[in-house]
Amino acid sequence: MLVKYKKAFEKIAMGLISLMPNCKDSKQLMDTVQHYEQTPDWQLYLWKKDDEFVGAIGVAVENEMATIQHISIIPSYHGEGITAEMLDELRALGCYNSLQYNDETAPFLRVHLSHKD
Repeated sequence: MLVKYKKAFEKIAMGLISLMPNCKDSKQLMDTVQHYEQTPDWQLYLWKKDDEFVGAIGVAVENEMATIQHISIIPSYHGEGITAEMLDELRALGCYNSLQYNDETAPFLRVHLSHKD
């Protein structure tokens, strides 16, 4: 289930975002999470399975179009369909007319988004 980010989840969010290939530097991670906190058009969600946060997805919104800036899933949960579930729940929120990826998230999302949007 998608859970909207809040400050209490800061360390969890940083840990999840650090799973992305180009997000290893702790200063960069802190800046990224703060950007989600301070920028109204950037929204971060965490994916909760049972009682554990296992994924994160962050979007930048412009004219009801969401560009996925960050997406990550704990490696032990890969292959369980969580990416598709996160995207389905984002669509179900009804806040975005379409979802797209950026250069960094394209390798993870190209297959998922080419069939639905």
